Amino acid sequence: MSSAPAFVVAIPARYGSQRLPGKPLLPIAGQPMIVHVVRRALDAGAREVIVATDDLRIADALADAGVEVAMTRSDHASGSDRLAEVAAQRQWPADTIVVNLQGDEPLAPPSGIRRVARALAESTAPMATLATALISVEELFDPNCVKVVRDHFGRALYFSRAPMPWPRDAFAADRQSLPDGVPFLRHIGIYAYRAGFLDLLAGLARTTLEKAESLEQLRVLEHGHAIQVAIAPEPFPAGVDTMQDLIRVDRIVSNAPERRRR
Repeated sequence: MSSAPAFVVAIPARYGSQRLPGKPLLPIAGQPMIVHVVRRALDAGAREVIVATDDLRIADALADAGVEVAMTRSDHASGSDRLAEVAAQRQWPADTIVVNLQGDEPLAPPSGIRRVARALAESTAPMATLATALISVEELFDPNCVKVVRDHFGRALYFSRAPMPWPRDAFAADRQSLPDGVPFLRHIGIYAYRAGFLDLLAGLARTTLEKAESLEQLRVLEHGHAIQVAIAPEPFPAGVDTMQDLIRVDRIVSNAPERRRR
């Protein structure tokens, strides 16, 4: 297996979350969430880690974190739009691999960050992401669990909140378990882009399927661009969307072996 290529990690961190206002600054094991995310990026071996934010409070929280902070506009519709502004500010060469690690992913495994960068480097696609095997029929039918179907070359055919693929004969007989031999995959929301694609992506018009499914990555496919989908090398825990998630992650981080040894 080849080693990870040189890559940068850009972390969009917006203060004004609707569900959890000030989410990047919420404490996990006594430190702001964004600090934990930054550590994951640094542990992955990125040549550069930069946090893209619209709020000075987030910048202040990272004063001693050993990473750069880029102040961006507050009116961006998505994290990729925010990163496009950063790429323009930094004037990264068009072939620079930029990993978009969300600011609410404090448990992101460094191996997954490296894997998505390598997936892009080994592909001619302008964008890459990760997936992992679905483990239960409940996940397959959960609309909050985004599914992805790949082609023979590992490129995304479609993303959906609906169950897919649909094993017609197996499900006609039984829908209580996943049939063997069907590639059920759960999408993991980490992305890598070539820096030159970020500006193009920010200019793409929203599309019908994107609006219907509320999945931004469908905009890329509908406009005819490829997305390489690699399998995550280890479990990729869910991020923080709710207060319950925050409690769960705080418990995991607080009880981590390295913290108990301190």
